[in-house]
Amino acid sequence: MQEELGNKQFFITPGHACSYLPGRQARTLFLDPRDTITPGIYQALTEQGFRRSGGHLYRPHCRSCQACVPTRIPVAEFEPRRSQRRTLKRNADLSVQVHRATYSPRFYALYARYITGRHADGDMYPPSPDQFRSFLLSQWSETLFLCGYERDTLVSVAVTDRQASGLSAIYTFFDPTAPQRALGVWSVLQQIALAQELGLPHVYLGYWIRDAEKMRYKIDYRPVELFLNDRWVRLT
Repeated sequence: MQEELGNKQFFITPGHACSYLPGRQARTLFLDPRDTITPGIYQALTEQGFRRSGGHLYRPHCRSCQACVPTRIPVAEFEPRRSQRRTLKRNADLSVQVHRATYSPRFYALYARYITGRHADGDMYPPSPDQFRSFLLSQWSETLFLCGYERDTLVSVAVTDRQASGLSAIYTFFDPTAPQRALGVWSVLQQIALAQELGLPHVYLGYWIRDAEKMRYKIDYRPVELFLNDRWVRLT
């Protein structure tokens, strides 16, 4: 890793059930949570495929599996596909506001509806205010809530971290009763637009996993760059 990471301590978890691929064991490499995390450290680790969950920085570290591939979008060259243009048109009635990340009953109510409506079979159910805070918020990151509104009604929140080289898409939650809007796709497109507006070169989307249905979408935004063999490789 880069020189500024040389004195950092990392830990590896014991094997545990993989959250994405049934029947597989996973291990996770994470930065010592007692360490001080600066914007430079966060950026350097993001460039190496790490992600944030709450105040923790982690990366998959599995012995015999390389299925989790970090992805990022070079936003200056991004061209929406026909289906993505349709999603933008379908949601032209929505307005966008950017808020500093915080807990509030309004944000939590939508989050709880989303987890209950879309992920009641997952390990994030049941939702709770403490889970919201510990998963989405961090004391050391510049985290934004990119919010979609239908008139005065909050319908989506893209949680994204602003970094020197881009936005890092942490999580998105939205109205689970409006599947026709494709609000997950719309939220990625809004983060791309915000990165372009801010003059940031990338949107980091997390891990593409070819054999996990919920993670395949990461390469639907082209061009896309994949972190393979310790370098970013572009797919057009």
